[in-house]
Amino acid sequence: MIRPLHIADEVRALAPGFGYLAVEACGLTNGPSDAASSDLLDAAARRLAERLDGRAPHEDPHIAAWRAAYTAFGCKPSRTRNSAEALARRALADGGLPRINRLVDLYNAISVAHLIPVGGEDLDRIQGDMRLVRATGDEPFVTAAAGAEVIEHPEPGEVVWSDDEGVTCRRWNWRQGVRTRLTEDSVSALFLLERMAPMPLDALRTAGAELAEALEKACPDARIEIGEVRALT
Repeated sequence: MIRPLHIADEVRALAPGFGYLAVEACGLTNGPSDAASSDLLDAAARRLAERLDGRAPHEDPHIAAWRAAYTAFGCKPSRTRNSAEALARRALADGGLPRINRLVDLYNAISVAHLIPVGGEDLDRIQGDMRLVRATGDEPFVTAAAGAEVIEHPEPGEVVWSDDEGVTCRRWNWRQGVRTRLTEDSVSALFLLERMAPMPLDALRTAGAELAEALEKACPDARIEIGEVRALT
């Protein structure tokens, strides 16, 4: 059964076009990036280039909708980009997409190919239920600086994903914390695919099915469950 996810009323009011799909997987095997995960990223970059057909990522209607949502809670979207736009820009640049580890490469490939924010959390490190809320500014967020873990706090009103222990991702899907990120030792994961209108809900389902198929291929013994698409409108 998919772990409950809660969307606060103040987020619903801020972005009524928001929707999401959760995919849970247990019995995963992760490890360093390899030829297969690298090929997935390269193929995703080619699909993105074909989709955009010479346009910049922010000119896509879906990314434009995410920019509007970021502006609504006080972020400058040209400086603080949602994860899909940030990855897309890297995919189109000369350096290409980063290689992190097999599972992160896999969900980054889905994000780039479908131009949607996709996150991956280690299920064994999540404390309680996940919630999408507007921050008070007091919540702890564990990140890294100069190779060491440091605790930051979100800005008041910022949209964040959090659990019982603190913030897991700042500015909706801008920066993931180190506490729940997928490492090479992760064996269970929650993948979250996020959408704004006008992206069709069926397109979100297609991306989720492709993610599950890629996980099954990479980890044949894994148990994978796809949740129901949840939309605010």
